[in-house]
Amino acid sequence: MELRIEEQARGVRIITGEETRQRRLLLNQLIAIAEANGFNEIILPSLEPASVYVNKAGPEILGQMYVFPDKKARPLCLRPEGTATIQLIADKHYKQRKNVKLWYFERCWRYEKPQEGRYREFFQFGLEVINPDNPSCRDELLALAEQMVALKTSAFGVARSVKRGLDYYTEDGFEIAVPGLGAQKQVVGGGSYRQGMGFAIGFDRLMLCK
Repeated sequence: MELRIEEQARGVRIITGEETRQRRLLLNQLIAIAEANGFNEIILPSLEPASVYVNKAGPEILGQMYVFPDKKARPLCLRPEGTATIQLIADKHYKQRKNVKLWYFERCWRYEKPQEGRYREFFQFGLEVINPDNPSCRDELLALAEQMVALKTSAFGVARSVKRGLDYYTEDGFEIAVPGLGAQKQVVGGGSYRQGMGFAIGFDRLMLCK
């Protein structure tokens, strides 16, 4: 159940009751799949230097970011997605390590027009493989994404080669869409970047699947 109050910002929700239980059940299933396949949790900061995304994310996200100065006038942002931060971590800490598998479940923020399946504060569940040494890694990630979406629905379509609107991708990515969700049908997006490859699930949209 979602609760609303007049003073609440647009595009955010207070969730309680049976819906919170169902969200927790789905999250636990996603975690179980990830960890059964060797992925370990990483917890990302909600606040980032805006430059992390200015340098990596591209115009699609830059126009939607919540950016503001801190008390020393340094530009910060609320994290709009997880992969750019993973890339920064990979450059700083994992350059010499192969096949580092990470999963995350994080709140993200983008200034978009709120509608069902699209919120200004939303949740992503993601898998990332840093410095993969397995040539079939992309196929394995896509298979995991399909397995996760199938927890909620079997009525989905997979696009294996699509141009994604993020500057850090080094080749065409992949997407999974659920046509029954209408305009907000994309549930999974992923692909390869310089340090590795991964995907993110729009958790709120996955919850809407039937």
